[in-house]
Amino acid sequence: MLKASDIAPQPGIQTVGAESVTALADITADAFRDDPFNRWLFGGLAPMHRTFANLAQHIYAPNGFCQILNENGEGLAATMWLLPGDKAEATGTGMLKTYWGLFASGGPGALMRGKAAGDAMEKHHPAEPHAYLFTVGVAGAGRGRGLGRRLLEPVLAACDRTGTKAYLENSNPANHRFYLSLGFERVELFHATPESPPLEAMQRLPR
Repeated sequence: MLKASDIAPQPGIQTVGAESVTALADITADAFRDDPFNRWLFGGLAPMHRTFANLAQHIYAPNGFCQILNENGEGLAATMWLLPGDKAEATGTGMLKTYWGLFASGGPGALMRGKAAGDAMEKHHPAEPHAYLFTVGVAGAGRGRGLGRRLLEPVLAACDRTGTKAYLENSNPANHRFYLSLGFERVELFHATPESPPLEAMQRLPR
């Protein structure tokens, strides 16, 4: 199964940890500001940024595999993964901070939507070990230049070499063709609540 050491280093791409939580949140929130599902979930940019920062701090930076693509010292694109064997859960304190941040920024509605989204996503995750792509985002200044592909292709190549399935939830129908071009296929559409925009569960089998 895939390990971080299996992923070949690339020029301009930095593997990051807790020191880059703010940068991960800045890039990701900017990338998702117009995403239909995340607009429904968070209701605004402030709760979106705060929640991505908390998730990066308490789950993905300490437990997972995060990268930032830099140009001229500016972070333009970022990914947050959980690789096979990585812990998907934060500590109790971390989850409390995450949910409190969602409530403080977006009120009780955002908290309820966040809980429903988390439960629905967990229910649809594959049972077998896999590489989970939580987010890939490109900030406004870097869009339309293939930066997301540059971040993802080395990880997917390592998935192929190690026989590891990759999985994601696509929250924006506009990105469907992009993921198809990388070898992902739709598994199913599902909703966090009856009124939510759909999430598209997609998997990529190793080649």
